[in-house]
Amino acid sequence: MFIDEARIYIKAGDGGDGCVAFRREKYVPRGGPSGGDGGKGADIIAESSLRHNTLIHFRFHPEFRGERGHHGEGSGRTGRDGEDTVLKVPVGTLVYDEGTGELLHDFARPDERVALARGGRGGRGNTRFATSTHQAPREFERGFPGEERRLRLELRLLADVGLVGYPNVGKSTLISRLSAARPKIADYPFTTLEPHLGVVYIDEFNSFVLADVPGLIEGAHHGHGLGARFLRHLERTRLLAHMIDVSDESDRDPVQDFHVILRELESFNPQLAQKPTLVVASKIDAVQNPERLEKLGVFCRDSNLPFFPISAVTGAGLDALKFRMAEMVREARWEQTAKA
Repeated sequence: MFIDEARIYIKAGDGGDGCVAFRREKYVPRGGPSGGDGGKGADIIAESSLRHNTLIHFRFHPEFRGERGHHGEGSGRTGRDGEDTVLKVPVGTLVYDEGTGELLHDFARPDERVALARGGRGGRGNTRFATSTHQAPREFERGFPGEERRLRLELRLLADVGLVGYPNVGKSTLISRLSAARPKIADYPFTTLEPHLGVVYIDEFNSFVLADVPGLIEGAHHGHGLGARFLRHLERTRLLAHMIDVSDESDRDPVQDFHVILRELESFNPQLAQKPTLVVASKIDAVQNPERLEKLGVFCRDSNLPFFPISAVTGAGLDALKFRMAEMVREARWEQTAKA
């Protein structure tokens, strides 16, 4: 099950109490206060991991409490600190404070560690309160409470190329042909109910990640169809591949298809519509009337959009599309590196 959003409650460990104690050794002529300090409470730490690709483990375990610090002991012994609680999150997870809406951290790289809630400081033992005029103190401090928060976790997949388009235009078939991903493929709409990632290998030193998101229909940003909840996964992509069915099975106008999906992207996030885009005319093996294909090709040439007619079934045009995607991804990476 793919879960890309979760709400959790975290509570860091409280600090341990300070101790009240006095020395009682047989051959020590003058005893004195010997109470140790309490230990520090455990922190709640989030760590990004490549071993996780969903937030499902938070959906069924939404509450995390850190271990409290141990109390101080006699003979000046400090209590043991609580052991930190580490929460593993997928790379691409954004952590928000649910109360304020503040973005606490964006886990864009693996093995990042961030403390989301700090454990409480341990209380002082009575040794800390001894002075020259107050040599037998019985004062001590209670441990301080750990921080607590309610958080919202949102996963956005990290991919180089995002496939967009109407349902049943061949996105799942294409990603299965270009990569080792094996999404469900069927001849009915909304076969894809969750995003899929696949790695496309060009050569030993060149590859990119391809993302297939569930199909969109007109009014998706209003909740029609599967809605636009999966579009957040396209926000991190470097370019979009807009797939359009040009076969005789489709009764929609291909150019109108492009404009409808573009409006849905703009309604969700205007920056999505500004990403580099190439147009993929799918299912050319099922074209009997070439007018639909020609109309889309003319529109792309007039709009200066890269245009690739393909058939994921026969393999026609797949190599040209794959190498062009790799070239555009490489250019986008160089541009991002130059800006950094």
